[in-house]
Amino acid sequence: MGKPITNVVGFDDAPFPHAHYGDVRVVGAVCSRTRLDGVLSGKVRRDGANATDELVRLVREGKFRGHVRAVLLQGIALAGFNVVDIHRLSDELDVPVVVAVRKHPRLHLVEDALRERTRGGARKWRLVQAAGLLEPVGPMWIQRVGLTRPQAVDLLRATTLHGNLPEPLRLAHLIAGGVTTGQSRGRA
Repeated sequence: MGKPITNVVGFDDAPFPHAHYGDVRVVGAVCSRTRLDGVLSGKVRRDGANATDELVRLVREGKFRGHVRAVLLQGIALAGFNVVDIHRLSDELDVPVVVAVRKHPRLHLVEDALRERTRGGARKWRLVQAAGLLEPVGPMWIQRVGLTRPQAVDLLRATTLHGNLPEPLRLAHLIAGGVTTGQSRGRA
């Protein structure tokens, strides 16, 4: 097997008040292994449908385009239920995409929330289903497009410094919280 993919961007959304229904900041941490090389920033609509387009735009129009060899997401949705089409994201950027989460989501509750309380919920639920089953990888659960399970494991291992969360996701989380609320908080 070849060298692991190590030049990645990890995206996470900023915290927002429960009653907020506008745009939500999204931050991308561009890393080589565990070293931060740059930051991307944009906005997506809370519970909207523009997350995939915005992530594609941020990577394509950013100066790090030639650097990014994979995209990491901390969950398949940003800003509430703005679900990312990970297959389209991978196709349009021509790089693999890995979704990583700490806990296996209770998918029946996600489906109910999408179908019953979210505009475009049926379409969003189809995107969740199309992403594939969550696979356990150590203490994390992943969905992946464009790379094998061993390649995904190598990518996660190469980009994780401490704990279980890859550094691009941990940094995106901290930066998004810090620029939005004035300080980072909570577990990344």
